[in-house]
Amino acid sequence: MAKRDYYEVLGVARDASPEDLKSAYRKLAIKHHPDKNPGDPEAEQKFKELNEAYGILKEEQTRAAYDRFGHAAFEGGGGAGAGAGRGGFSGFGGFADIFDEMFGDFMGGGRGGGARAMHGADLRYNMDVTLEEAFAGKEIQIRIPTSVNCESCEGSGAEPGSKPVNCSTCGGHGRVRAQQGFFTIERTCPACHGQGQTIDKPCTTCGGEGRQRKEKTLQVNVPAGVEDGTRIRLAGEGEAGVRSAPPGDLYIFLTVKPHAFFEREGPHLRCKAPILMTTAALGGTVEVPNLDGSRSKVTVPEGTQAGQQFRLRGKGMPVLRSSARGDLYIQVEVEIPQKLTKKQKEILRQFEEATGDEKHHPQSHGFFARVKEFFEDLTE
Repeated sequence: MAKRDYYEVLGVARDASPEDLKSAYRKLAIKHHPDKNPGDPEAEQKFKELNEAYGILKEEQTRAAYDRFGHAAFEGGGGAGAGAGRGGFSGFGGFADIFDEMFGDFMGGGRGGGARAMHGADLRYNMDVTLEEAFAGKEIQIRIPTSVNCESCEGSGAEPGSKPVNCSTCGGHGRVRAQQGFFTIERTCPACHGQGQTIDKPCTTCGGEGRQRKEKTLQVNVPAGVEDGTRIRLAGEGEAGVRSAPPGDLYIFLTVKPHAFFEREGPHLRCKAPILMTTAALGGTVEVPNLDGSRSKVTVPEGTQAGQQFRLRGKGMPVLRSSARGDLYIQVEVEIPQKLTKKQKEILRQFEEATGDEKHHPQSHGFFARVKEFFEDLTE
């Protein structure tokens, strides 16, 4: 039986662009794929014919040879055509290259074949936690829409009462071999996609995929000490693979929400505590909360300056997967009194007159002394 013109097989003009060829091939390949037409020898033949045609026309050199010599260029006849034929499409090896290139993403994976090509997809879940939850750790229940093994066929993809059968193309090996010039190349079987088996009677519940959409409830253990951006991997909790292939994984990405009182720096915590001007001058104590619900007292020595920090060891965040703890740093902010009465202002002026020397205010006196020296240097 004479072969049909390759351009006619793909339904494109002879001057079609590579993009037009690819688009035409993909549409027809999906239409005539054996999985969509089980038990239809005509569809199977058209599918093989499509792959042979596209295998020649997708490459610039083999397409040029075909345009010049037609099918004779690839039938082993002499001249440049025979050489081009040996370097171009040859049996199922060439088909597998095309199929992997065109449908690697469509069928759930790229090259590499076997059950891995039908491996379930990984999933991502974004979770917000409070700083208190990151401090203490927590078990959180989540619900995710995903694919799970079909309950009717138990993931096999075959209608209950029937079983998958060995693939007639690869004999159940999941791989086929083809001769390309001097080399023997092994590729994933195009008929069963590396499964080694095909399904004559697909499950009506899942359409032969062996999986179905469902919302799944999971318990997630958030360990104490997690930081913003921490990733938790739940192996095997991603989407189910096609026809009992291994499932993917679930990755949970944590975002620690800002806190109203504390700021976090790795394992350490920082907070600001306002104190009275008199407390800063005379000394005293200030009470601050801890993330575990307890309270800590900080002794403020007399003469404390604004911005001074006090360190509370072991009062910070837990270190992930460790018994260590960070520290808590308290930065005091001296609060200046507002809305003073006339009498209060007079008392402060008297206080200023009594304490306005360098002994009581060494920082301000030192600063203005340096300013004076700076301007004296400029005038010299």
